[in-house]
Amino acid sequence: MQTTRTTLNLDLEAVERAMEVSPGSTKTDVINQALREYARRRRLRKLLDFEGKFEWQGDLDELRGRG
Repeated sequence: MQTTRTTLNLDLEAVERAMEVSPGSTKTDVINQALREYARRRRLRKLLDFEGKFEWQGDLDELRGRG
């Protein structure tokens, strides 16, 4: 992983709240995790563009080992 030093003006209250619920122990850890989570959620949201555009054929019970 590459890193870069950056100066940011951050909402201190938001950072403190994030640190309370994050497994990270430093501001850098918390902010990096938040950026990863943000990107992941945005990618997942793009999948909703495909909702209803494909017809799936299969047996869920069989796929789940119940059939």
